Amino acid sequence: MAATGRFADAFLLIFFVFLGFTSSQTPHKRFEYKLSFKGPHLVQKNGKIPFWDYSGHSIASDEQVRITPSLRSKRGSVWSTYINGHDHWYIEVTIRVTGRGRIGADGLAIWYTKTRGLDGPVYGSSDRWNGVGVFFDSFDNDNQHNNPYVLVMQNDGTKSYNHANDGLTQQLGGCLRDFRNKPYPVRAKLEYYQNRLTLWYNNGMTPNKDEYELCMQTHNIHLEKGGFFGVSAATGGLADDHDVLSFLFYSLTPPTSDTTGKEGMITDEERQRFTGEFDEYQQKFEKQREEYVKEHPDAQVETEFDAVFEREEERELRLIFEGQEKIHKTVRDLQRKLDEIIGRQERTLSLVGTVQQNMPSAGSVQAASGGGGQPVAPMPIQRHEVDAVLTAQRELTQGLRDLRSKVDTIHNRAATIESNQQRQIQGQGQGGQGLDPDILPELRDNLHHVKRDVSSLLIQRPGSQQLSCPQIPEYPQCITPVYFLILIFVQSAAFVLYLTYKSRQEAASKKFY
Repeated sequence: MAATGRFADAFLLIFFVFLGFTSSQTPHKRFEYKLSFKGPHLVQKNGKIPFWDYSGHSIASDEQVRITPSLRSKRGSVWSTYINGHDHWYIEVTIRVTGRGRIGADGLAIWYTKTRGLDGPVYGSSDRWNGVGVFFDSFDNDNQHNNPYVLVMQNDGTKSYNHANDGLTQQLGGCLRDFRNKPYPVRAKLEYYQNRLTLWYNNGMTPNKDEYELCMQTHNIHLEKGGFFGVSAATGGLADDHDVLSFLFYSLTPPTSDTTGKEGMITDEERQRFTGEFDEYQQKFEKQREEYVKEHPDAQVETEFDAVFEREEERELRLIFEGQEKIHKTVRDLQRKLDEIIGRQERTLSLVGTVQQNMPSAGSVQAASGGGGQPVAPMPIQRHEVDAVLTAQRELTQGLRDLRSKVDTIHNRAATIESNQQRQIQGQGQGGQGLDPDILPELRDNLHHVKRDVSSLLIQRPGSQQLSCPQIPEYPQCITPVYFLILIFVQSAAFVLYLTYKSRQEAASKKFY
């Protein structure tokens, strides 16, 4: 037991020493805005990006920089105007590469070089650079089916990029990743710390910004400070939209005894000055808040700013609860649908069992008719028989529904007639005219007697005799054909005489002219 306890103590001591050594080696990170850009409000009123220059076919907007549009044979780039003055650093670049076709071209590059690149053949920048480049190659030049591909290449200014094999023989490392047409922006994080170059990659399949995977890592890399950062892209026979949404630069400072314990890598004088300014602004804010509360006593609820914001823990819990609620709702719907399916199956089985019980056995029929042969097993129910039963059931249900609708219609009409009769009786009583209400029962009885007498007379007549309506006499004709022809002849003669008279009158009137 004592030996086991000593072993556990030694193990814990080694673990805590290793943990302290690891935490002490974590570098301090600081954001440098002069080597970064991101939206919104990316472009100023003069159309420029602060501390950056873009050229070629690049287009800067409020949210992003489009390095190249989806047009053939276009090149563009964006470069920092300030040099890097830090020995250790890492950058986080958010890009989006989209195109209509299944294959795109040519690609996009992230640069850290000694001089700013010019328009050239290597993804829109100049060849034989001095520095390092991260290439997002879209097109498969060597026809090896290994694109899209992400690779890192270092150059000392003497090498020329090999387009024939997509630079695979010149790379420091890379990974086969498809970065085109993703639902979310693709992110790449390049870190240079203590002569170690590491590239992490976010595939853009989820909205999680911190979901990175290691793409490559190499040691014994020497990159001097004093270089420029840039992003370039190019298109060829095929074209894609190459967009840069953000470029974030962070300086890394190794932890030392002098800097350990200092907040934000600032001096004591700066910390005191910042603390005093914060306290001053805090006092002004509290004073203005009290004045506002005095002037608006009914708006005190709006002053509780802490209740407006949501902490990260609360947001995570809310997302978890919402996800559980959706899962619970989906399971509930599936359970309901499963119950419906089981109910339908049970009803079908019950119908099939009823039909089988009602059908006579084929074996018993043969035994009764045939003598000493062996009985034949009963025939199982067929599919068409089940369909016939179901069809008959549906027709019966439909007939019942029609009968019910007709009964409802008759009931409604009877109610309408009764209400109309009551309104007529009430209207007659209010108008002071019409029959006396006491006489109505007597009239109704007389009508019933008349109806009964007529029915008895009809029943007493022999079955061979049938009531028939009297024949309608033939309607006399008003004119005969002879009279019609004489009338036509007289009308024609009158028309001819009129025309003759009219012509003579016109001839006599012409003599005076």
